[in-house]
Amino acid sequence: MQNKIKIKIEGVKSQNDKARLETELDVLRGIKDVAIDDRTGWAQIEFDDSLISKDLVSEKIKKLGYGIAGNAEPLSVLREHLYFVEGMHCASCEVLIERKLLDMKGIKSVEAKTSKGEVLIEYAGEKPKAKLLNSIFKKENYIFSDEPMVDKPLTGNNLSTIILISLLLIIGFLFLNRLGLSRLVNVNSKSSLIAFFAFGIIAGISSCAALVGGIILSLSKQWADIYADKQSTLEKFKPHIMFNSGRVLAYGILGSLLGALGGKLQVSLKFTSFFIIGISLLMLLLGLQMLGVKRLRKFQFTLPRVFTRYIADETNFKGRYMPFIMGTLTFFLPCGFTITAQGIALLSGNFIQGGLIMAFFALGTAPTLLFIGLSAIKFSSRPKFALQFSKIAGILILFFALFNINNQLNVLGAPSLNDINTISSKPNENNGTVSGKDLAPIVDGKQVLKMDASASGYQPNYFKVVAGSPVRWEINDKGTSGCTNAIISKSLFDGEIALTPGQTSIKEFMPAKPGKYKFSCWMGMVSGTIEVVDGKTAAKSSGVNAQAPNIDDNAVIPSGAKDCGCGGGGR
Repeated sequence: MQNKIKIKIEGVKSQNDKARLETELDVLRGIKDVAIDDRTGWAQIEFDDSLISKDLVSEKIKKLGYGIAGNAEPLSVLREHLYFVEGMHCASCEVLIERKLLDMKGIKSVEAKTSKGEVLIEYAGEKPKAKLLNSIFKKENYIFSDEPMVDKPLTGNNLSTIILISLLLIIGFLFLNRLGLSRLVNVNSKSSLIAFFAFGIIAGISSCAALVGGIILSLSKQWADIYADKQSTLEKFKPHIMFNSGRVLAYGILGSLLGALGGKLQVSLKFTSFFIIGISLLMLLLGLQMLGVKRLRKFQFTLPRVFTRYIADETNFKGRYMPFIMGTLTFFLPCGFTITAQGIALLSGNFIQGGLIMAFFALGTAPTLLFIGLSAIKFSSRPKFALQFSKIAGILILFFALFNINNQLNVLGAPSLNDINTISSKPNENNGTVSGKDLAPIVDGKQVLKMDASASGYQPNYFKVVAGSPVRWEINDKGTSGCTNAIISKSLFDGEIALTPGQTSIKEFMPAKPGKYKFSCWMGMVSGTIEVVDGKTAAKSSGVNAQAPNIDDNAVIPSGAKDCGCGGGGR
């Protein structure tokens, strides 16, 4: 066993004495470290008492011609031990674990790493047993082990429950989407504020409960002490109300700044699509982490470690009014949901809209955070339930991420899953020839396309026209809403076609080159294809005159829509 002693050596008068003693003692079997102060003669010697005793050390010193004053004083020997911990997920977890362990006798330093699921301690004396630590952290649901832990597979019943609930929720979403009600749960820079409130509720019962909720729990005891003299329940609730008020206010103000910044950047539609794809990839990462893919745990999107620990440590925020400040600073402790909302606020490009997006998102998280704070019961207090919820949330996040990516592929005109539905509406072709009945009819020298648009899609959603001949597109709105009340096709025409329920919107344009061009709502949720064929081929196959007269660019009939909740407006 390693021991450490402190002794006073007589006769040490110079650096030479120090070097001689340290050299002679250091070569002895069992000696680990020797440090001598040549000015005072005090020496600290660490050794393994199973290989050498302190008496033998003293004898060696005397044989070298030096004396020993008094008896050797035992010193604590610091040792390191690495624990493997299950259940850590944020900077708050690190602070909570470090603080509790440092309160234990004999533990001198602690370093917790969420990304690796490890806790390294330096201790003197007896090493704390993992069983003891598990009892101390039982309420927080952290599990300590001296060996790397192997994930326990879900039982058949639990797995079936997770899959069934996830499928039901996904099917429900798709059903709402087909009915045109999905605007209430989809979030984008033009979504209703109710949608962001609902998005906040989802965040509040998942990652915010773990991240910010953990901070609230660690603050609860301190707040209870500060307000212990208050008899009124409302007075005791005051710090939690202040915390959430500061959070909502900060999210609104900083969200406005993000919106203003986005407006200055003049974000293009193409950039928006790639940005949303980037956010969706982040959601994919978050979902896989929630499903337990350990190799992805090291990818944490947070501020520098020193800053996040400072924010998460309530000892830096003492006083009756610090809960408000603490709440404002949670803006800089983003989870995947918060990053998504922040990104959308940036894309809004509007000072007011950006602020409202973030404020309503924070309002959505408030009920769960208040519940956690007021009850002092962590959301994951039931480990079995928490595990199942985490898996279901992970599956849903993966689905929504892939759903968003697919939609943006439609906006960019790239292949997507929507093409499967479009192919079913595609006219038949024989040996690459173009049948006259497949082409749009020509009225007054213009190819006329007629389409019905609703919240659930377009009918028909596949058209074939001739290149170099003007097109008149008549779109009858039979009930679009939210994201579907405008149509874009970046390669065929500029801007958007605004749609108004009960009215027919008209767009005229000239397809220049043969090819297949996608059109969709601006979020890409519903889409279709316009195939442009070569004029000469069409003329030979169907007798269509590919040389149509020029049209007046100002002949576009306005749709009547001034603005809409999804980006419609001045065209």
